[in-house]
Amino acid sequence: MAGHTEVPGVSSQNIGIIIAVISSFINGSTFVLQKKGILRSRHRGGRYLTDVVWWSGTLSMIIGQIGNFVAYNLAPAVIVTPLGALGVLFGAVLAAWILEEHLNILGKLGCVLCCCGSVVLIIHAPKAEATSRLELEERLLDPVFVIYALLVVLLLIALIVWIAPAHGRSNVMVYVAICSLFGNFTVPSSKGLGLVAPDAFGDGPSSGRALVLFLILLGTLAISILTQFFFINKALECFSSNIFEAIYYVTFTSTVIVASALLFREWTALTVTDGLAMFCGFATVCVGVVLLRISQEASIVWKKKEEGREKTD
Repeated sequence: MAGHTEVPGVSSQNIGIIIAVISSFINGSTFVLQKKGILRSRHRGGRYLTDVVWWSGTLSMIIGQIGNFVAYNLAPAVIVTPLGALGVLFGAVLAAWILEEHLNILGKLGCVLCCCGSVVLIIHAPKAEATSRLELEERLLDPVFVIYALLVVLLLIALIVWIAPAHGRSNVMVYVAICSLFGNFTVPSSKGLGLVAPDAFGDGPSSGRALVLFLILLGTLAISILTQFFFINKALECFSSNIFEAIYYVTFTSTVIVASALLFREWTALTVTDGLAMFCGFATVCVGVVLLRISQEASIVWKKKEEGREKTD
C-alpha cells in the first residue's frame, strides 16, 4: 500500500498477512476465555463481569479487532478475511483443552482443512496495489459500486424492518443475512480509513475534504459494527451458536470478498490459475469451518461388524 514503510526484505502485504494470522488466533481465544469466565463465576455464585478470565477474553477481542484493522490496510481484504478461519480452528483446539470439549474425528478433519485452505489462499493471494485517497473517492462514486451498495442498503432495510420481526426467530438465515450484508461496509470502511487518515490529519489543501470522508467512513464503520453486534446477540438467543457461526463465517467472508473486489479491484491482479486456486482454497476453508462446528454437536461411534452371528434354524 502507498505510504506504508516496509521492513527490509519483507513486503507490507506479508506483514499484513502475518498480523492477520496472529489476530485470528487472538480472536479465536475470545469466546473460549469468556465462556470459561462465565463457568467460573457460576461455580462461585457471582457475576461474570467481575471475573478476570472473562475480561481477558474481552481484551483479546479488542486486540484482535485492532490487529484486523491494521491487516486490512496492509494486505488485500480478499486474503485477510478468509484467514479468520484460523481463529475458528484455534478456538476449537483451545476449547478442547481449557473447556474439555471433545474434538472428534470430524473436528480434527476440519482443522486440517482449515490449515490447508489457508495455506492455498496465502500462496495465491493477489498483490496489494497502491491506492490513494483520490483513487478511493473515484471508486466510491463508480456506478457499479454505487448500484451494488444501494441494493445492499435496500435489502438490509427490508430484512430489518419487515422480514426479521416476522421470521427472525424461526429462520437462522435472516439474522445471518443481516450481519453478513453489513460486512459490505465494515471491511471497506476499515481499509478506507487507513487510506484517508494521512490526508485527513495532514496540512495539505485537501485535508478538509479528506476529514469529511474520514468521518463518513468512521460513522459507517461504527454503525455497521454496532448493528452486527446487536443482531448477532439476537441470533444467539434463538439458535445454536455452532450453526450460526458456521453459516455466518461463510456468508460474511463471501460478501466481504465481493465488496472488496468491486471497490478495491484486488482481483484484477489475479491470473486465472491463482483465481481458481483461491476459490478452491476458500471452499476448503468453508468446509473445514462447517466440520469444526458440526463436530461439537455430532456423536460418532465406530462399530465393528459382528462376527459369529447366530444361525437361524
